[in-house]
Amino acid sequence: MNEFLASVERRAYRIAYIATGNREEALDIVQDAMFKLAQRYADRGAEEWGPLFQRILQSRIRDWYRRARARTVWQRIRSSKEEDGGDPMDRLPGPATGEPSKLLGEQGAIDRLDEILHSLPLRQQQVFLLRLWEGLDVRDTARAMGCSEGSVKTHYSRAVHRVRELLEEHWP
Repeated sequence: MNEFLASVERRAYRIAYIATGNREEALDIVQDAMFKLAQRYADRGAEEWGPLFQRILQSRIRDWYRRARARTVWQRIRSSKEEDGGDPMDRLPGPATGEPSKLLGEQGAIDRLDEILHSLPLRQQQVFLLRLWEGLDVRDTARAMGCSEGSVKTHYSRAVHRVRELLEEHWP
């Protein structure tokens, strides 16, 4: 199990980071997904761990989006009720976000690719990363995301066309 987790750690972090845009949140999501896999599925065969882990990871990312939406709604409600200019904690700067190109040691095209991946709708983003970076087939991607194989094909096709369209200037 340790070898498997070590082999997927960086790619899982990258998927979570692209989905959230926040390094700390991405680390928490990956750590939680790894813990859940080890806790619940350690007795399964090693060949099952990949799709199971990706399904857990995608579930954690969707949970993060739900919580983020709830936080946004709560902050709007709270700020509309405050009369004294708001909570001073809300005015503090958030965590600094670095450029992913520094993590990868790349420039130009990698920066653009990262922007494009961030701009994709979440489902397209997830399918693109699972199929291309994780190398999962359509069936395993569908299982990991909890959707149909047809949905995976549709989202993947749209994501690939959009990425190609926007990267033409970098990779003709």
